[in-house]
Amino acid sequence: MSSDVLELLRAAGGYISGEKMAERLGVTRAAVWKKIAALRDAGYDISSAPRSGYVLRSSPDRLIETEITRGLATRLIGQKVICYDAVNSTNLVLKDLARAGAEDGTVVVADSQGTGRGRMERAFFSPPGKGIWVSILLRPTFLPQDAPKCTLMAAVAVARAMEKFGLRAAIKWPNDIMHDGRKLVGILTEMSAEMDRVNYVVIGIGINVNIAPEDFPEELRSVATSLMQMKGEPLSRVAFLQELLRALDALYADVQRDGFASVLAAWREYAVTLGQTVRVIAPAGEEFEGVASDIDAEGALLIDTEHGQRRVLAGDVSIRPKK
Repeated sequence: MSSDVLELLRAAGGYISGEKMAERLGVTRAAVWKKIAALRDAGYDISSAPRSGYVLRSSPDRLIETEITRGLATRLIGQKVICYDAVNSTNLVLKDLARAGAEDGTVVVADSQGTGRGRMERAFFSPPGKGIWVSILLRPTFLPQDAPKCTLMAAVAVARAMEKFGLRAAIKWPNDIMHDGRKLVGILTEMSAEMDRVNYVVIGIGINVNIAPEDFPEELRSVATSLMQMKGEPLSRVAFLQELLRALDALYADVQRDGFASVLAAWREYAVTLGQTVRVIAPAGEEFEGVASDIDAEGALLIDTEHGQRRVLAGDVSIRPKK
């Protein structure tokens, strides 16, 4: 690992000689040089000068463990971070790790996904180098019937991370983060449980960070957008992921201690669905329209129809254009 050399370069705040690093690490200067070369290959801009040594000029915006965990300071979420260049699906990877005993708060992040999935088995566009494709493992103490509300919790965590970058989130029930009617973020929550206990919950979050309009497939350009398009400039993927993990860490601690009431209240603050006329396609295929009035204590969407109030726990909900 080259993280020890990287930390010395950061702590130096300027040039540090290879000889001094070798002495501090108890290795040869040749070993230091190899680690410097590995860091350069990973995208770190490291300059060298005769009789001065090495200096770190800049770090890459790469989703690698040393960058994500540096200064993260969470209590649980992200204490274990596993990074991949490419996977089929971060949720699939993390579910395998969960079954093998991975601990609460484990995070899996990939630079790209081959078969990323959203709700209702929809494909999720996950190109390399331009987004955050991450899954978080939870082993909560609450009951299985509360697990679906983790989706709302994740949406609130994304919204709070966006605020750190001066961006206001708009959540469409239950978990899509939108801007000008186009999708920025998708969230997929999956669970393994028994009758009275949750074995694990895996929350998969796909965030379009620095995707340009022309990067999207033609069929997605009218329905998807990115944080870069919203802000008008690129964002640091590492910094955004850190803010997301910090927000989720705080929310999860609150939920474990006090339940989901504060999460539901926060979700309402960001919701764009409430007060809107919506069309619902239920899992069995039934369709109906009404006005989305609220969510209940279970996170279900309450819809006032001409035949009375309907409660929606699952389904495809679209906001109807105003007449």
